[in-house]
Amino acid sequence: MPDDAAFTPTARSRVRRRPQRGRYDEAAVNAVLDAGVMAHVGYVIDGQPYVTPTAFWREGRRLYWHGAAASRMLKTVGAGVPVCVTVSFLDGFVVGRSGFIHSLNYRSVMAFGRARPVEDLDARRAALDAFIDRLYAGRALKLRPATETELKQVALVEMEIEEASAKVRDGGVSDLAEDAGWTAWSGVFPVETRIGAAIPQPGMPGGPLTADLAPYAEGARLDDALSEAAGALIDG
Repeated sequence: MPDDAAFTPTARSRVRRRPQRGRYDEAAVNAVLDAGVMAHVGYVIDGQPYVTPTAFWREGRRLYWHGAAASRMLKTVGAGVPVCVTVSFLDGFVVGRSGFIHSLNYRSVMAFGRARPVEDLDARRAALDAFIDRLYAGRALKLRPATETELKQVALVEMEIEEASAKVRDGGVSDLAEDAGWTAWSGVFPVETRIGAAIPQPGMPGGPLTADLAPYAEGARLDDALSEAAGALIDG
């Protein structure tokens, strides 16, 4: 990817409110996408809008998500209807001295495109293995391979990102002149997602986590764990 690669915004993807927080370069968009595991997929069925949360992963400018073969959402988006995929993170509570300037720190992406089903079973297997390795580098080779029957029970779609925009707020309090002199506390409460203590399946032997699971040590930030897993996959 060229260092200056970027999406060209149009009326549907351009950030209108607080445009100074908008970013369209691939590096900024991908940083938000790659920090997450869950996305919300927006689409319309018979005039009724729906938004479905789902696990997803990215390869280049393609997004993938999967589910049961009978999934109405996957059948609908796989038919090529317009789709909007969003990913967002709460990074902090911004507390001011007036209600008007209370805010949130956040990262978010809106990505637009049309999905298509991945029908070939070998391609489906490779994509699903890539999802495992995206989270746990090298783990796919350790697992029992999916059977043909299992692969047929899974529907998988891919979406080429046509347009995307990121929007980020990561600052402090924007005080107003009228706030001067008020003694209410003002500042930021950072918010993070961290990994908890591992809960082994009963009967599992003890010992340290294997290399594919090591990024998910107790107390690790989720962002950092995903970055470490991605780096190990590249290095491997």
